[in-house]
Amino acid sequence: MKQLLKLLSAITALLFAAINNYGQWSPSASGNLSTETVVVRPDFKRYFNECQVDGSVVIYDNTQKQWIVSDTTFINTRNLPASAFKIINLLIFLETQTIPDENYIVKWPGQTDTIKYGYRPDIYHDITVKKAFELSAGWAFIELAQKIDRKVYRDYLVRSGYGNADVSFDEADFWNFGPLGISPVEQVQLLKKLYEGSLPFSQRNMDIVKRVMITESTPAYTIRSKTGWTMAGGINTGWWVGYLQKQGHVYFFATRLLQNRKNNRADFSSCRKDITRAVLKSLHVLD
Repeated sequence: MKQLLKLLSAITALLFAAINNYGQWSPSASGNLSTETVVVRPDFKRYFNECQVDGSVVIYDNTQKQWIVSDTTFINTRNLPASAFKIINLLIFLETQTIPDENYIVKWPGQTDTIKYGYRPDIYHDITVKKAFELSAGWAFIELAQKIDRKVYRDYLVRSGYGNADVSFDEADFWNFGPLGISPVEQVQLLKKLYEGSLPFSQRNMDIVKRVMITESTPAYTIRSKTGWTMAGGINTGWWVGYLQKQGHVYFFATRLLQNRKNNRADFSSCRKDITRAVLKSLHVLD
């Protein structure tokens, strides 16, 4: 009887462990369990607290095959990608031959919704796709997105492993509003595939996107990245995703910020990069 009770107790403990771990992420979600490790750094939360935002950050050290994460639950929560979607959007534009290259000029349509996207007269003119990516000129990407069937979009997103691949929102900018969602872990997985050249796009087109993504280049390191920010649902959802190459090493990162718009702060935009840089400095990736 005692042995039976011990057995039942052990089974119960295992069941509770399984319940508690439900929805949490492990290295097996990203690849080879035997070669990847996870380091959880709850102390990273202090950088988010300084900006008075909620959020998560995921770093992947490609040399050490190591995930460094702020938590093990919210890094799997999916949110709208906002302009971080421009990375895969540009790949799709190129692959579908909607544009021939990054130098294609998008004609200014004459107007845009300044309530939804803010008033930015500096981008209200004909613009190359490359410059639209750099300046996050959303109107240009909306103009191009309207030329692509949603079934085509969904096919590429599913094949790329892009979040829930839900493009059912009935307006053109389904990456800023609607049910499309991607998690910080999935952002990093996408970036890894781009770096490795294993996404379902031609090598030429992936190389173009990698060039366009360069946001910082110094003798010491190069950063390829994209920011994002949407105010959908009364929530500021901000992103900075990308990867840093330094002395033969590659570090992928995805930082997501969440803030109720009732608590707006003027530094929300800058906090996306400030938090990420603070994390990378704490890891001695940046000086």
